[in-house]
Amino acid sequence: MWRPRPGLLKRERTRLQLVQAAIRVFAARGIAGATMQELAAAAGMTTGTVYNHFKTKEEVARAVALLLADTLCRRIGDSQQGIDEGAQRMAIGNQRYIWLAEQSPAWTLMMLDVAIAAPELLLEIGQYTLADLRLGVKQKAFRIPGEAAALDLINGTISQAMRSVALGLVPRHHGRDVATCVLRGLGMDAAAAKEVAHRPLPPFPPFPPFPAAPPSSSKAATTAAGTSRVAAKKARRG
Repeated sequence: MWRPRPGLLKRERTRLQLVQAAIRVFAARGIAGATMQELAAAAGMTTGTVYNHFKTKEEVARAVALLLADTLCRRIGDSQQGIDEGAQRMAIGNQRYIWLAEQSPAWTLMMLDVAIAAPELLLEIGQYTLADLRLGVKQKAFRIPGEAAALDLINGTISQAMRSVALGLVPRHHGRDVATCVLRGLGMDAAAAKEVAHRPLPPFPPFPPFPAAPPSSSKAATTAAGTSRVAAKKARRG
């Protein structure tokens, strides 16, 4: 789901490595059971280094929440390029989160745990949801009594659906059924909601691979030296 962009400063790289390590630890132990010492061990760093970047576990959880929200929203937004119908964008977003629960149940349960500990996650995701909601209202596809109530409907329904999928409590195609229910809750009639929710999802391509890093100077020197020795041996044999 996420890769660091090239060119980060050392402190930024270290912080991101710690956040990635926290995701692994939270997924394995839960936020309540995780310790700063475990986070340091998972990152291959000292506990002091962790405290240089985060004073408390709650600060770590907030950093994890913001990274997850930014990554998920950007990736889902990328898959919606060229789609300008608010109802379809809403259905795609709903189903992608549920699809993620199918792909990685443990990761999803960790994310839901983070959302409770760090409300920043839902607040950040909510900005993207709100944009699609307003678009649907503007296009007269949605008829809602108020934005706050509509967002609670969407967030609560999708969060519970993700949990149900991650725990294996629901049948296949749950995502489409949930998306249909959300669209109906936003004011669409049954036939229109089902038609939109049953449209094929756009591709969700993986990240392109970064170019391989050039060998370090020491490695390059070792390789060059080895090549020179082989050439010298061949010359002597000749």
